[in-house]
Amino acid sequence: MTILTDLLERIDGLDKPGAAHLQRLLAEWQVLADLSFADLLLFVEDTDERGDEGYRCVGQMRPHTAQTIYVDDLVGDFFLRHQRPMVGRGFAEGRVIRDADPDWSTGVPVREEAIPVGYGGEIIAVISREANVATARSPSQLELTYLQAAGQLARMLCEGEFPYAAGDRPEEHEVSPRVGDGIMRIDEVGTITFASPNAISAYRRVGQMEGLQGANIADVDPRPDDTDAALDEGYAVLGEIEGDGAVVLRRIMPLMEGEQLTGALILVRDITELRRHQRALRVKDATIREIHHRVKNNLQTVASLLRLQARRVASEEGKEALTESVRRISSIALVHEILSREARQAASFSEIATRIVDMLAEGLVGPDQKVAFSVEGNPGELTADIATPLALVLTELVQNSVEHAFTEAGGTVTLRFERHPSTLSVIVADDGVGLPEGINLESMANLGLQIVRTLVTSELGGTITTLSPERGTSVELVIPLP
Repeated sequence: MTILTDLLERIDGLDKPGAAHLQRLLAEWQVLADLSFADLLLFVEDTDERGDEGYRCVGQMRPHTAQTIYVDDLVGDFFLRHQRPMVGRGFAEGRVIRDADPDWSTGVPVREEAIPVGYGGEIIAVISREANVATARSPSQLELTYLQAAGQLARMLCEGEFPYAAGDRPEEHEVSPRVGDGIMRIDEVGTITFASPNAISAYRRVGQMEGLQGANIADVDPRPDDTDAALDEGYAVLGEIEGDGAVVLRRIMPLMEGEQLTGALILVRDITELRRHQRALRVKDATIREIHHRVKNNLQTVASLLRLQARRVASEEGKEALTESVRRISSIALVHEILSREARQAASFSEIATRIVDMLAEGLVGPDQKVAFSVEGNPGELTADIATPLALVLTELVQNSVEHAFTEAGGTVTLRFERHPSTLSVIVADDGVGLPEGINLESMANLGLQIVRTLVTSELGGTITTLSPERGTSVELVIPLP
């Protein structure tokens, strides 16, 4: 649960749809802070622990386009009514309130505005928009465009038109354009009335060399349907345009006054290098997956050759040695098979462990032998350099239990995983006859247990310990994680 969700659930009088609207607002309001050159604080009505009425700050946004006023985070703080009179006026009057006299209480002259947040015909919150007027200067055309757009978004907030009820949202995209990346303003018929230098540069990269200002967006944008959809339906549209090897992401945000469309803001970001990097990563991932796939195929080929050889060996001892080698190779092939399906260089070890158990159950347990298997806990994802030797270790330990722990009555073999921040604990336990008195796994000299000790201590850098259960044998591995 997030801090915001926890705060909103404690506010009396705020229903779930209203809380969801505020959460959508907090996902969208960075653009308002940047256009306003101001800090934003979101307040809802609340009472403190003594029952005094006031306002609770449930959201804070600092601008990227100006220096912040607040160094500290105010989210969660409670203010009495007399401490935030502008917020109270916003709740009472239901319109944007502007204070002409700066407030010096923070040590710098701050001009505060109260922007009511309308939803369902009611005011459910108020935004305090606070700008440091000490840094004010004669605004440029760019800054005037920012401030005019901020004013329109503020009115849309009052009327419940912002954030948009539908359409593409910034949080749904891995990278969303911001105000400083590039901005254009169009009127209700699509004529570009302003384009920032960054926006002009972005469109030139996709091949639009003519001037933008004064042109119609349908004539300069390779995908004018996005703009038509935004203007016709009144919701934000996020999409990409490409040309000359470049990729530009733009978000089209309609501007409304009441039910009247007045135009739109288009936020623009050049993401050419990002897309080029992602394409390179996809090629690399595909190459690595192909390598794992080929290794898996080669290991399966080797296993098949050993099976053929085992059929031709007359000695039972030799046949058993080859069969054990097949199982070891197959356990390694399992890891590469799963890695060949993953986009990341890590594999879900739960799947590997389950398939190892299934493979051993099929190959070692006879039709008259009642041996059950259990895999408990979640080891999570492990990288190939850990998963491969650990798979081989588990194959040896489970095989050892099946072959030596049980009488004709059978029993249960359990794999139990417990993952910690820096280690993975693995317990392989059976409820069989147990080890003879005075004997432990460390002192046994068969090949399988030698492989286990070598892999755990040398390759994985872990420890192996024989536990003392009431019945059967139990071995604990502790593997360090990177």
